[in-house]
Amino acid sequence: MSRLGTIVGVDVGGTFTDLFYFDEAKQTFRTNKVPSNRGDEATGFLEGLQGFGAVSHLTSIVHGTTVGTNALLE
Repeated sequence: MSRLGTIVGVDVGGTFTDLFYFDEAKQTFRTNKVPSNRGDEATGFLEGLQGFGAVSHLTSIVHGTTVGTNALLE
C-alpha cells in the first residue's frame, strides 16, 4: 500500500534555486524561488525548503541542476 505524502522538486541554477512542493493528499502545490549559493548549493535548497514551513511526510525529492546542464552544453 502506497502512503501519500509530499514531493519536493528542486532545480539549482546559477542565479536562483527553484522549488516545487506537491502535497499528494490535498492535491495542492506551491513554489518557491531563492538565490543560489555557488559552491554551497545545499544552502539554497534548505532555505527554499524552509519557505514551505514544516515539511511532513516527505516521500520524494526530485533534483535537477541547470548549472550542471549548462556546463555540459558549454
